Amino acid sequence: MPATAEPLRVAVLVGSTREGRFAPVVTKWLTGHLDQREDLRADVVDLAQTPLPTVLPAFGQQPPPGSTEQLALVSPRLAAADAFVLVTPEYNHSFPASLKNAIDWHGEEWHGKPVGFVSYGGLSGGLRAVEQLRVVMAEVNATTIRNTVSFHNAWSRFDEDGTCTDPAADTAAKALLDQLAWWGHALRDAKSVRGYVA
Repeated sequence: MPATAEPLRVAVLVGSTREGRFAPVVTKWLTGHLDQREDLRADVVDLAQTPLPTVLPAFGQQPPPGSTEQLALVSPRLAAADAFVLVTPEYNHSFPASLKNAIDWHGEEWHGKPVGFVSYGGLSGGLRAVEQLRVVMAEVNATTIRNTVSFHNAWSRFDEDGTCTDPAADTAAKALLDQLAWWGHALRDAKSVRGYVA
């Protein structure tokens, strides 16, 4: 990273809101990697702690009462982000409703920004959730990066202290964040010269 380049602001959007969830373990591991980098700054947006309204207004109408206050805890943070990492489990071969809801409530916040994925689950490791998210993120004019981190049988990949016991995951995290940083800087620089057109 050039000495004059400002670090990228990375919003880590945690999709699971299920009770007894594993998401905090995976998120802590990811933010540990982000904290080691000088070119990236993490902002964890946990949808269990900052829930969004679940009833979208009719097109062109105002949001339901109370929605503005809930959105104010999330929307400015997504708008300020230069890049995103979505942390998602896999539920019924897809991603959680809370994550889709967060995507649907926002528009320009996603435009022309890179998105990486960290998924977890059983045998599939959440990869089916990621494949569906790629299609959704393309529709909101975001750029998904190829490299992902996927924890297959995730509960066996961490010890009782939440430490990852799989060295391959750490290698995958570096590749993911390197790609995210490249795309983040490239897109941020491009938008500083020419506004993004959706």
